[in-house]
Amino acid sequence: MTDPVALTAALVRCPSVTPAEGGALDLLESLLSGAGFACTRIPRNGVDNLHARYGTRGPVLGFNGHTDVVPVGEGWTHDPFAGTIAEGRLWGRGACDMKSGVAAFVCAALDCVAGTPDPDFSLAILITGDEEGPGIDGTQAILDWMDAHGETLDHCIVGEPTCPERMGEMMKIGRRGSMTAYLTATGVQGHAAYPHRARNPLPPLIALLDRLARWRLDEGTAQFDPSTLSIVTVDTGNPANNVIPGAARATVNIRFNDAHSSDSVARALRAMVTEAEVEGVTIAMDLKVSGESFVTAPDAFTDLVRQAVEAETGIEPVLSTSGGTSDARFIRRIAPVVEFGVVGRTMHQADEHVAVDDIRALARVYRRVMQGYTDGSAKRLATQGL
Repeated sequence: MTDPVALTAALVRCPSVTPAEGGALDLLESLLSGAGFACTRIPRNGVDNLHARYGTRGPVLGFNGHTDVVPVGEGWTHDPFAGTIAEGRLWGRGACDMKSGVAAFVCAALDCVAGTPDPDFSLAILITGDEEGPGIDGTQAILDWMDAHGETLDHCIVGEPTCPERMGEMMKIGRRGSMTAYLTATGVQGHAAYPHRARNPLPPLIALLDRLARWRLDEGTAQFDPSTLSIVTVDTGNPANNVIPGAARATVNIRFNDAHSSDSVARALRAMVTEAEVEGVTIAMDLKVSGESFVTAPDAFTDLVRQAVEAETGIEPVLSTSGGTSDARFIRRIAPVVEFGVVGRTMHQADEHVAVDDIRALARVYRRVMQGYTDGSAKRLATQGL
């Protein structure tokens, strides 16, 4: 197998801070096209993406990941773009999230097609440069291109870091939905000594926020913990102590499980906003939905991934729906999707790193999944969970 540690280091050396490509996709396209993959670059609105496919037959097993990374920040003891290997770890921005995952599934795919030049299934690799950004022109752009060109997936693995502390302990079979409510209460500005001449927007906004803070959306479901609501900012922009502000703003983030949809949560929010308004104070709400909740029901495909993880790490992974959002929320629209990757403890931190042994183990897990697909089970798997 092409060394996934060396490839991770090479990718870390590409300064691909969103939306810069940084040479990462050029490197991957060169490797994949050289091995017989049909590669297509999919640029959209300044973001570059890559779709690579090997094979024309049977069901399609996909792997999804991103090469863009968050800004470096401060506090590094290793050069964030050097790909340094020291103390059994590979250091650098994106080493954990998620250039090691991309390197692992690319190396596993190269090994697979070298050993099985004419498999009874196809491999598809979807790599975006917009996962850490708005997420509009990345995986969604690839999926739009696939739809326009008759490409599809039957199953997909997203290589995001999923393990909290030890390699192999967790894989994701779903994610909570995410939405943000931007609230603006508008009244009438006035002198604090004459409050009857003003309409203070803060009391009704605070009352609404108190109600939201105490709102228990649900008790959890079979696959999910209870939904959560967090008040993340409150602001009046008022530097004076003798002025009643004319407007006040607050932002609320909600992570909801499969007991809800963004529409059902929005309806409940709108009702509470309307009830919070008082004479002279209106409250406007803008909503941004980042993704709906989803779950991939355990089946033969999740079993294949779980067994591969256990075989290579000695740990049976927990099937989890915890954490934030990922590009799996887009993939799930066309195929069952799971996530499995390295330990994510240092993602987005200074001195981000990943154990080199975990990178190699991850590549072996992916290779074992591919082997399970090609050993006569691909067509059977493709009929389940769709």
